Amino acid sequence: KQWYQRRVAITAGTGNELVTCTSVIKLQNVQRGVRLHSHEVKYGSGSGQQSVTGVTNSDDVNSYWVIKNASNKPECKRGAEIKCGDVIRLQHFSTGRNLHSHTFTAPITGSHQEVSAFGENGKGDEGDNWQVVCSSDLWYKSSAVRLRHVITSKYLTVPGGTYGRPIAGQYEITAHGTISDASLWRPAEAVMFMPSNEDSAGHDEL
Repeated sequence: KQWYQRRVAITAGTGNELVTCTSVIKLQNVQRGVRLHSHEVKYGSGSGQQSVTGVTNSDDVNSYWVIKNASNKPECKRGAEIKCGDVIRLQHFSTGRNLHSHTFTAPITGSHQEVSAFGENGKGDEGDNWQVVCSSDLWYKSSAVRLRHVITSKYLTVPGGTYGRPIAGQYEITAHGTISDASLWRPAEAVMFMPSNEDSAGHDEL
């Protein structure tokens, strides 16, 4: 019988850790170095939904996301491996809303589409579904991946524009069809649920 144990995986680790279902992670953009972020600030245009941005601060708690199964699918097992090609949902840890996109125009980069946080307590719709695009069989913490929005086939991207007040200096996050380093993401700080062959006596909780 397979059991799962939880442990903290920090960026200084080996990088060989698997990224798994229910893990709590921060995603860092390869090109810009910013972490995917959200907060209780709504867009003043477009959908008016909760905004999603990129921040340079590595210790902001609003940059944590929980890996879940795709919207309208059964919950995945804690510690289940995430395979390249799997469709997942990223639930914002602090607000419970899901990483989302749609055909609304991005606030700064008009040729891109808006990315928002949507739903309540993890309940949203199929616009919350993202496919993990990577080159190996499984998603490892050391691996850079792309997240492709399933409905629109656009990639989660940091085009480079920044906002003014009230979120001055935070980077615009969009979805766009171009494949580049701006659409590559790597897990940074994380609390991982890792597969374990230990029995229940060896099950650790933080």
